Amino acid sequence: MTYTNFFLVAFPGLQKGRPLLLLPLFFLYVTIISANALVIHTVVAQRNLHQPMYMLIATLLAVDICAATAIMPKMLEGFVYYANPISLHEYLAQMFFTYFTLLLDYNLLLVMALDRYVAICHPLRYSDLMTSHMLGLLAIFALTRSLGVAVPSVVLTARAQFCGTAVIRHFTCEYIALLSIAYGDLTFNNRLGLAIRLVTVTFDLTLLGTSYTRIIYTAFQISSGGARAKALHTCGSHFLVILTIYLSGLSSSIVFRVAKTVSQDVQNLLSAIYLLLPES
Repeated sequence: MTYTNFFLVAFPGLQKGRPLLLLPLFFLYVTIISANALVIHTVVAQRNLHQPMYMLIATLLAVDICAATAIMPKMLEGFVYYANPISLHEYLAQMFFTYFTLLLDYNLLLVMALDRYVAICHPLRYSDLMTSHMLGLLAIFALTRSLGVAVPSVVLTARAQFCGTAVIRHFTCEYIALLSIAYGDLTFNNRLGLAIRLVTVTFDLTLLGTSYTRIIYTAFQISSGGARAKALHTCGSHFLVILTIYLSGLSSSIVFRVAKTVSQDVQNLLSAIYLLLPES
């Protein structure tokens, strides 16, 4: 017999303090939705902002709204009820949308890094290179790459058998959380999941490191001190945000698979950081 209905138990070690987290998390969700929607409206309404950089920012914020909506309602529900019921199909659907939107978020950050590289390193060719056609191709690349990682994760998880318990000690629908209660040999699933994460992060950080190295080198060649400082500040903060997001996601994945002695609450906290950080 395999379970097809489960119970999500968020932060099991915080039974008395869990209701206290509901209000600040709800406020965070409302803030994410309202602030991102306001910026999107501003970009759409102001014709002088209809440029590649601002359109990419608006698209990224729209994806952030979708990602937060895929994660936080079920998370908030889990702080109201100790055991939050969910079916296998609902779990897999939410897992797909969570990973797809997060991966799309990461890929759009890569596209934004490319946009800044062209703008700073090849300013005279920027309008010729970053055309609407090029942005469309980059959007297709981001969508395809996101689907290429999200779909195999859902398919592999759907094939597993769940016979041990119906309780998932996690606040949202994550790949590794469901596999932690699966029955049978999951070596292939775990190794493939970790390999995908390592290859993706290594490729992305290598690409980002190369582009930002070129950006920094070019910025130091700029004669104007103000323009140099602006370029370094913009790209430096962007790179630090990306690095923090990728490293938090990688550390969460490694802790789930390797550190068996780490408490469930710590694992949930690491997952919350890497799932909610991009939207915040």
